Amino acid sequence: MSAHPDQVRSEPNESPRQPARAAISSFLGATIEFYDFLLYAQAAVLAFGPVFFRGSPPEVATIAALGTFATGYLARPLGGLVFGYFGDRLGRKKMLILSMMTMGLASTAIGLIPPPTVIGPWAAVILVFLRVCQGIAVGGEWGGATLLAYEHAGVKRRGFLASFTQAGAPTGMALASLMLGLFAYLPTSEFQSWGWRIPFLFSIVLLALCLFVRAGVNESPEFNTLAKRRAEGTPEANRPLRDVFQQPRPVLICIFGTLGNFVLAGMLETFGLAYAVSAGTPKHEALVMWSAASVFLIFVTVGMGYLSDLVGRVRLMIIGYLAFAALLYPVFYLFSLADKFAVLGALLLTKVVHGMIYGPLAAFIADQFRPEIRYVGASAGYQVASLLGNGLGPLAITGLYAASGQNVVPVVAVGSGCCLLSAIVVFTSRFQRDRERRSPSIPGRKCESGTRT
Repeated sequence: MSAHPDQVRSEPNESPRQPARAAISSFLGATIEFYDFLLYAQAAVLAFGPVFFRGSPPEVATIAALGTFATGYLARPLGGLVFGYFGDRLGRKKMLILSMMTMGLASTAIGLIPPPTVIGPWAAVILVFLRVCQGIAVGGEWGGATLLAYEHAGVKRRGFLASFTQAGAPTGMALASLMLGLFAYLPTSEFQSWGWRIPFLFSIVLLALCLFVRAGVNESPEFNTLAKRRAEGTPEANRPLRDVFQQPRPVLICIFGTLGNFVLAGMLETFGLAYAVSAGTPKHEALVMWSAASVFLIFVTVGMGYLSDLVGRVRLMIIGYLAFAALLYPVFYLFSLADKFAVLGALLLTKVVHGMIYGPLAAFIADQFRPEIRYVGASAGYQVASLLGNGLGPLAITGLYAASGQNVVPVVAVGSGCCLLSAIVVFTSRFQRDRERRSPSIPGRKCESGTRT
């Protein structure tokens, strides 16, 4: 019987540079994908309300714009399932190229949408359609990028190399904030007329760069092993969707174990930005500070990914969740002071604590699945959690804030509660993996020596 793919380190003829190339490729790909995806988030807060929903009260326009933002998250689980299924059947690299092209072209097209004064309500319809395309693309990107790095790595470096995919998101966010922030210096009328479009049009340049970089990365060695097993007729290598639905507990662990992470991200990057601006922080200064904090998170994320290989992913994530639950109210208090040093200090503090969760998160999710179902399983868990926490979360939080008479305490209570829930689920994941290692009914679920969870 052939060895299980979990025990495969690398192909015999694979270059020792491939793990580093895979990590860099995953980092750049995630950077560009999340630049496009998160650029929309900030444009929804700062521009899309008055541009696409002109005539509505400001609060209603903002909620409507965030509603279009949420449609991208609704599409992400679909993208995760579709790209994940074919990624487990056809290969990680092929799906990454396709997802990147979908994202780049959709984002460029957003910058070309005619204004409502020209095509009326069709402008908003086209905006929503392109946002759905973005969601499908990023739903497939994360799982493939993570696994390309994770599966090229040795067992003792998986947290570190997989964290490069995670670091791509704050890099993309920083780039998006910087680009949008530069054009936010324009007079409001010019920013709303054409200034917000330029960062979206820049996506076509980033797309060309990413396609060039990814051309030099080999397919995952674990997927190559799966392809050989399929050629030998091994049945469990051919049924990723069915296996995921028959064994849903790892997916549920991924969803609720990472929910707090996404609630925090959505709360800080959309609602937190709008809250600081409404409290008196100038819009352009807020965008620059959010961008600087995202740059800081890049290094924290990779550092925490490295640390997770030494102390264990579960332990580090639990500490991060508990710390965030305690610090959330003081952070929003500092946001309300409208002092740039207080706001920046609060942001940097959140990035340190968030990195304890976010850095190990990719490897934590990948750890839950066998290689033959890893793309679809990891993508499904990650994208559903992202939909609930980062997609619907900002919309629900904004509504809660408005319904409570602009009282931030209920918002903080929701965020802290989600952190505590996720900490409990992450803790129980240890017992789930112990159960799977003991169970003869789950094929191939064997823990490698040296793996820390």
